[in-house]
Amino acid sequence: MPEDDSSISKVLSAQDPIVRDILHEELEHGVLIPLKTTLELRDDHVTGRVLITRCPVKSANPAISLLRNMLPEEIVKGVPHLRRCAKPCDLPAHLKTQFMNETPQSRQIHTGKSNWIYIILGPETMLSRQELVTALSTVEGMEEEVFIRSVPVPMVAPTSQIQAAMWSQHFWPTVYRKNNPLGPHPAMVSRHTDEIADDAAIWMTLAHQVANETKEKGYGEPMGACIVQRDQGKATIVALAADARWRNQAKAELGDTGNPMAHAVLRAISMVAQKLVRAEERKTETNTLPILEFEAFQDSPILEDEEKVFELDHPCPDGYLCHGLELYLTHEPCVMCSMAILHSRMGKVVFRHRMALTGGLCAEDRGQDHPSLNGADGGRGLGLFWRRELNWSLVAWEWESGGSVRPLPVDMSIHA
Repeated sequence: MPEDDSSISKVLSAQDPIVRDILHEELEHGVLIPLKTTLELRDDHVTGRVLITRCPVKSANPAISLLRNMLPEEIVKGVPHLRRCAKPCDLPAHLKTQFMNETPQSRQIHTGKSNWIYIILGPETMLSRQELVTALSTVEGMEEEVFIRSVPVPMVAPTSQIQAAMWSQHFWPTVYRKNNPLGPHPAMVSRHTDEIADDAAIWMTLAHQVANETKEKGYGEPMGACIVQRDQGKATIVALAADARWRNQAKAELGDTGNPMAHAVLRAISMVAQKLVRAEERKTETNTLPILEFEAFQDSPILEDEEKVFELDHPCPDGYLCHGLELYLTHEPCVMCSMAILHSRMGKVVFRHRMALTGGLCAEDRGQDHPSLNGADGGRGLGLFWRRELNWSLVAWEWESGGSVRPLPVDMSIHA
């Protein structure tokens, strides 16, 4: 991420002349904050119960081998983020206290250097205690009385080392394997953040510029979008579009929310599509004319800056619509636009300002501070950028900046 004004100037000087030509506003530093997925926010504290046993250390391998032969693989490997075996000294304090005070033998097991070890057997709902007792009683050192207890554990893997340490203290020794079963891999997020950090301010500023212009001209809400392609470290602008929901139509004719097909996101995606069609027509020497009497999408350039970018050819016209492209927005896209982003196969999305009720990307609780809620619970966000049930996912960030690139206020009665 640029550290001073000179580094921003250096990044800007490396851009295409068209970008330097249309960029009028001052650039400023910003911070990219990765969005949390619905699973990261909702399932990180889901717990279940597992059965555990204990045996002399010398009997651990025979006991584990017996369990592997006895139980299905999905049970044996059902909780890989938890340590299968744990020394008495590694147990959380409350389990140590509980087990130590059960019998005199238990106290001895937890005193000094112990020759015993605890073993996770598997999820309680999938096991028969009686069958386990019968099988384990054949292992040397466990003949007299087989120890089996039920303990609560987190059923999903931790997403950070800090979370793993916390769960180790409260549940069972837990391992962080530097992955994220609930969202994009941390290494991928870090790599993508580094890729876009240097020039994100440029694209965000351009989106902010057209948002200002469309508001001044009365075309739409003060919202803007900028689409970029990045290839081998070089970013090329592909589309620039502002909101145009009020253009050519009076508010009374369009209703309280205006023309939904003229949102900045839909206009930008449509401009990319037009560039692809334009390139294809050049190859085939054809020319397709629009047949609609009313251009619902308002996807022809309406601002000078939009026109300059639209005239440029697509840098890679052979791909699928917006596959792998980057989208920079002044505001979090609505649910409709969020799904359009997914269907177009966008690769990355960065937005500047959250939309409490209409936004489709954030997964956090909406809170009670939105004017239209009147103190009621706004529920949780949809987190559409990364959901298991959808056939596409992408990486998304919120862009924090405290200076001139703050989005203009929108009419909250429209976005409620």
